[in-house]
Amino acid sequence: MIPTNKWRAGLITALCSLVAGCALPALDGRSESQAFTQAETANTTLGQALGSQRDAHPGLSGILTLTAARDAFAARMLMVEAAERSLDVQYYIWRNDITGTLLLDALLRAAERGVRVRLLLDDNGIAGLDRTLSTLDHHPNIEVRLFNPFSLRQGKMLGYLTHFSRANRRMHNKSLTVDNQATIIGGRNIGDEYFDASEGVLFADLDVLAIGPVVADTSADFDRYWASDSSYPLELIVPRRQSAPLRLHDIAADLSNSPAASGYVKALQDSDFIARLLDKNLSFEWSETTLVSDDPAKGLGNASDGELLISDLAEMLDSPKSRVDLVSPYFVPTQTGVDLFTDMVRRGVEVRILTNALEATDVTPVHAGYAKRRRDLLEGGVKLYEMRLGADEGHREKAGPFGSSGSSLHAKTFALDGQRIFIGSFNFDPRSARLNTEMGFIIESPALAAAIGQAFETEIPANAYELKLDENGRIYWLERVDGEQRRLDSEPGTNPLKSLGIRLLSWLPIEWLL
Repeated sequence: MIPTNKWRAGLITALCSLVAGCALPALDGRSESQAFTQAETANTTLGQALGSQRDAHPGLSGILTLTAARDAFAARMLMVEAAERSLDVQYYIWRNDITGTLLLDALLRAAERGVRVRLLLDDNGIAGLDRTLSTLDHHPNIEVRLFNPFSLRQGKMLGYLTHFSRANRRMHNKSLTVDNQATIIGGRNIGDEYFDASEGVLFADLDVLAIGPVVADTSADFDRYWASDSSYPLELIVPRRQSAPLRLHDIAADLSNSPAASGYVKALQDSDFIARLLDKNLSFEWSETTLVSDDPAKGLGNASDGELLISDLAEMLDSPKSRVDLVSPYFVPTQTGVDLFTDMVRRGVEVRILTNALEATDVTPVHAGYAKRRRDLLEGGVKLYEMRLGADEGHREKAGPFGSSGSSLHAKTFALDGQRIFIGSFNFDPRSARLNTEMGFIIESPALAAAIGQAFETEIPANAYELKLDENGRIYWLERVDGEQRRLDSEPGTNPLKSLGIRLLSWLPIEWLL
């Protein structure tokens, strides 16, 4: 039997070795780069096509919403194919699946024709991609960086044990900027489930394509993250392998010829997106648009309150006079949020909120954090809707403001007084507010705000449960199907065991993590 003191010493030594093995390398000597200015890319095809439109709307940005999932994928692919000088790409999740592989292959093809590619990914969302990313990083025109990386490549989750404070802070931003002339930002990550290619849950979502001055702001923000103390060159984290690099073009070609990819190949073949963009035939909403973004120092817990996106949104939400329409897939308002929204109602502001129903959510603890606040919100006069799973399956191709129906909600937006909206990566939960970095656009657009308001009048009631309180203060759910209304007195998609689990989760002191 090992003596207790020796056993303790051995355990301490093992833990110290594990912690030391998880330490990150120094960033000394890391290369520096900045986005090309719009003047430097004015002679690109995109620059020449978009310049006159920008000049005709001084100070305003052109906004085009991307709601249909496959159109959102085609837009990204075609924008990458149109790049001539630079691609700055920043994402939280990038799946090793059909759409993820096709987009990585498109980035490689862009680099091969001389485009500079900077790819910044959160290390928590790139499972199985180390070798592929290393292949890309070998190309002289591509540099890959990882945000808050895990030094252990196998068993990454051990990083949450050894460096919890840093590992728990993720980069949730999502943007793709081409030649500093056009950018796509919003709620979608890169993966089949976000682009309607998987057979599992689909994520009804919302992105925007933007041109004009907000693009330069987005590029400057990318530069901040690229140069931040949380962004590590891939070569410092992923060891160079002696094996031959992946033949990414061949892999992508095989995927393109597979039946599973047929819908995406067809979407690309059928899309006239770039042709219409270059022919100035896209209907942009020209609006005053402001980029709001967390300081990347938030990734290390070093950002002050004034440097957080939540400060901008709090200021925005302090001013509504008549109506707030909010869409958030992960909605954990906390007591502070309950007070905020119910105070609005007391001032005469109509507050309508759409989030995922239990059956549609992919993060049960988040639902628990929301569920314990529902009654207080309803008692305070807030109108609550919960997106159903599998709603209106016969109309999947008809995309509303938040993508196709019958999907798990993933869009993140809100509208104020029918005048201005926010679209971006921010969920209305403590994690987005205090832990993860986020970004988005505040857009002064009555037309876009009206579209969200109209959705709460028509499409949302048709595809979501409306929550009410009975005379005894108990919650019930109203479901509308084929023009008929049905009342459900217990939570849809649950059973006694699941209900008990959610109740137990709601009692745990984990709200700050959700």
